[in-house]
Amino acid sequence: MDTNSLTPHGPDAAHISGLFWLMVTMGTVIYIVTMTALVVALFRGRQGARPSRFSDNAFIVGGGVVVPTLVLFVLAFATVRATNKVTAPRRDAVRLEVVGYQYWWRVEYHTPVRATTANEVHIPVGRPVDITLTSVDVNHSFWIPELAGKVDTIPGQRNLLHLQADKAGTYRGQCAEFCGLQHTHMAMLVIAEPQADFDRWVRTQARPAAAGSAVFEHQSCAGCHTIRGTSADGTLGPDLTHLAGRRTLGAVTAPNTAQNLAKWIHNAQDFKPGSLMPPVPMDPAELDALVAYLETLE
Repeated sequence: MDTNSLTPHGPDAAHISGLFWLMVTMGTVIYIVTMTALVVALFRGRQGARPSRFSDNAFIVGGGVVVPTLVLFVLAFATVRATNKVTAPRRDAVRLEVVGYQYWWRVEYHTPVRATTANEVHIPVGRPVDITLTSVDVNHSFWIPELAGKVDTIPGQRNLLHLQADKAGTYRGQCAEFCGLQHTHMAMLVIAEPQADFDRWVRTQARPAAAGSAVFEHQSCAGCHTIRGTSADGTLGPDLTHLAGRRTLGAVTAPNTAQNLAKWIHNAQDFKPGSLMPPVPMDPAELDALVAYLETLE
């Protein structure tokens, strides 16, 4: 998994990275020049030398007006140029929508085949992706540093983010806007894969579950979660139709294993204190049966 925020793996991230390093370089040069001038001034003061009034005025005009104006002009030009590039419309873009919840992400695909998942964003390598962002509760911020800049998800507002991955891989993202107690554990994974693998994955996600579970549908699970193809149609929590195919639980809080899944169902607060999923009391036999069923949802 790539986790280096300073290493771009897509054109949008490359534009932002170039702007960042330009700012770092100019800031470093200005710092060096300023410290050099300070040392020279201290040295000349000890020697008793004093520049002429003309030198004083020239230094004030040059250092206080001309140079800052040039620096701001260069940064403004570079910022506008980079912003125009990362917000320009793209042809043949994959369209999807990401909705922020406390504290997870719903992902909906608006490809020829419609699909819904949670906390994982699959995209084809080398193809632009348009993501519409919104929220159902508080402000969140969607950020995949290796692929694009961060964009806020705001209730009642739809923002647009462009991104593209130049190579296959798994990229970790993060909510970058403080949104509550479990803000730190509101992450997501972007999986970039070849077009054929992406198409196959979307078709799999669009299929309903093969069968239902009496334990799942009779417990409170069905009131909060959806499993397409069954009577469970809750919308408060993530769609679980293909839960077993996901790599993590709780928005990248823990690996998706049978043991972690059982612990999560029994008391999610042990993993994410403050999350909105309450404990689900059930006897061991029911819990084992429920976990066994959910493990079949690939």
